[in-house]
Amino acid sequence: MSAPHGPASGSLSPRAWWARRSPEAGAAVLATGILSVGLRLTGHEVLSLIALVLACGAWLVLAARFVTGLLWDRARWMAAARVPGALTAVAATAVLGTRFSDLGRHLLADALLALAAALWPALLIDVVRHWRRRGMSGGVFLACVATQGLAALSGTLAGAQTAAWLAYTALVLFWGGLVLYCVALACFDLRQLFEGAGDQWVAGGALAISALAGSTLLAADDTRLHLWNDDDRGVLRAVTVALLVLAGAWYVVLAVAEAVRPRPRYDVLRWATVFPLGMTAAATLAVGSAARLPWLRGPGQVLLWIAVAGWLAVAVGAARRCAGGRAGIRSTARR
Repeated sequence: MSAPHGPASGSLSPRAWWARRSPEAGAAVLATGILSVGLRLTGHEVLSLIALVLACGAWLVLAARFVTGLLWDRARWMAAARVPGALTAVAATAVLGTRFSDLGRHLLADALLALAAALWPALLIDVVRHWRRRGMSGGVFLACVATQGLAALSGTLAGAQTAAWLAYTALVLFWGGLVLYCVALACFDLRQLFEGAGDQWVAGGALAISALAGSTLLAADDTRLHLWNDDDRGVLRAVTVALLVLAGAWYVVLAVAEAVRPRPRYDVLRWATVFPLGMTAAATLAVGSAARLPWLRGPGQVLLWIAVAGWLAVAVGAARRCAGGRAGIRSTARR
């Protein structure tokens, strides 16, 4: 993921303004969707539904951009599909599916799982082919995020629908996502901690969604499925808790780096800061429930409201940028 380049938004034509809605903006859908999940876990159902409506609206806009680009601007679409940010489409779709499953809308969740699963291999292969050793931004971890998003949705549906095959599929995706994380870490440029425009936070967010996926596998075993024996469950529980601890460690490191070198100016990549904040909160709450660690609920609630504050701050920045861009478009049109 990289910051947008080119002329200022005020000089864009309406068509160019629409074309520059980059795939990284899918992080906004992901951030809002995971806040909806976290708010549900804390009992704030009305706020959760409001966040879900906003996430769905943004998802539909991005889906329209995806389809129109595929049909009428194939070259630009193919170029966009190669950047790591394209994988936010998979992760965001999976997170929305998880939330709809929580609402009992399993058919819709199944459809979103099918869509995310169809997009995942093509986008993942194209993105990974363009990885390079070292020197990459935090977007490199989106390969793990997308994979674990599928694992989390599959695990959630496995428990809801008593489908063992979905649980085993989720388990394969879970371990595969961890392998992708290790490879991505070798490609990540640690200087991004102090230089990144926002997506450096995905380094921690990828571990948080991995912990969330692990919690869904633990929860699925608590249903009538009885998937794992005591040893398997013990290993899965230990790995899930360890992932949450590592995600928390990244959270502290990234927060300190932000304090040492503040970057307050709005960038679309700041949505890639918000979703790890929300993901860490949701993972803390989910792991606390699935691993029977009730004391995690308090820290999870604190982290959730930090994520809500971050979402509001970035949303205000996005609204100002959008208003400035539209004003520039009207000015250009009058000339």
